[in-house]
Amino acid sequence: MRRLTRISLICLLGCIAAGEGIARDRAAPRESQPRAEAAANLPIISDARLGGDAARTRLVMDLDRQIEVTAFVLADPHRVIVDMPEVVFRLSPNTGREGRGLVAAYRFGQFAPGRSRIVLDMREPARVDRSFVLAPVDGQPARLVVDLVRTSREEFLADAQRTARPAALPAAVTQARPLPAERRPRSELPLVVLDPGHGGVDAGASSAEGHQEKTIVLEFARALRTALESSGRVRVAMTRDGDTFVRLDDRVRFARERQAVLFLSIHADSFARPLLGVSGASIYTLSDRASDQEAAAYAERENRADLIAGVELPPETDEVADILFDLMHRETKNFSVHFARLLVEELRPHVRFVRNPHRFAGFRVLRAPDVPSALLELGYLSSREDVRLLLNTEWRQRTATAISRAVLGFIASSQAGAPASPPTPTQISADRAMGAAR
Repeated sequence: MRRLTRISLICLLGCIAAGEGIARDRAAPRESQPRAEAAANLPIISDARLGGDAARTRLVMDLDRQIEVTAFVLADPHRVIVDMPEVVFRLSPNTGREGRGLVAAYRFGQFAPGRSRIVLDMREPARVDRSFVLAPVDGQPARLVVDLVRTSREEFLADAQRTARPAALPAAVTQARPLPAERRPRSELPLVVLDPGHGGVDAGASSAEGHQEKTIVLEFARALRTALESSGRVRVAMTRDGDTFVRLDDRVRFARERQAVLFLSIHADSFARPLLGVSGASIYTLSDRASDQEAAAYAERENRADLIAGVELPPETDEVADILFDLMHRETKNFSVHFARLLVEELRPHVRFVRNPHRFAGFRVLRAPDVPSALLELGYLSSREDVRLLLNTEWRQRTATAISRAVLGFIASSQAGAPASPPTPTQISADRAMGAAR
């Protein structure tokens, strides 16, 4: 497929202007390999609680030893970030869902190899009055304490600007990026990149019983990797293979640097009103114009994943203002639509679909200009039936096998030069009619 794409672009280039090229910034530092499971001797946080009121609020966490912590604030939305060395959070999955005082809610997890993070969502602007860890004494555990005091928005913004550490934060983020691919002979099997959504401090959606999206999609991605590799026809790489946070842009970069033939991001959403009974799978491809309001809202939520992890988002800019770049992007999106249709057909006998299963929206994680990409929504964690299926090993394996057939079929047809013309309105309507209405 990549050879076909290049030939098409060269022909188009000759028609436009000789000597044009695609300006790409592929420069990226070589980074350390993500760690495996946490070592047995990591510090342990075993309890957490909030106290106080709307004027002053305190977060306390119990540890088995002292550690160093750093706290700072980020604006819009207002958050307090607490960074620390990697720890084991032995807390209930429901911990942090309910806030108190100035804190609306909080979450925690691994942020990068060797680093953990707590993110507190603020109801109102607040400043960090104190942040420290008390040593264990008289049989009491060590205690992490963060004191927050209400302040004005102006003071909060000044605080955010003053405490921003441009050297320190990207260093931690850089560690979370996967290693660039080693140079490999072109004769090797095509590479498929699987992207389990969320991870680390970003748990994603949760079920009423506390099952977390980041765990469910990782287990599914591993099953899909096994199904694909067992075919002997493709190589598979995963943007994360553990409970680690990876930035959205780094997920895209991961696939581009390895010259993947396909990028599949795997998620499981949650509906705000579970009593309505919304359930089923869906597939998204990139479009600047969403197919419906629900798709637009979902893309907006997913595009804020970096904010949830306490990372400042860079301003969005066009990567290249170049007509040839735009043509490449259009061709890639057409291939993505082709894959989405194959995926719907293969999954139909094995999964329940939402109405209009193939949808379009502006997901940041699907914006690679030269890698066909799709986002698979396995189901809703707000649906008891979907959760039951997502946790079922047999369903997982059966569904992974069906997806692998779609992936292999897509690669075969792409390499054979299958047409990738833009979908017509009739074709789009047919795609939307594929799912049974709930």
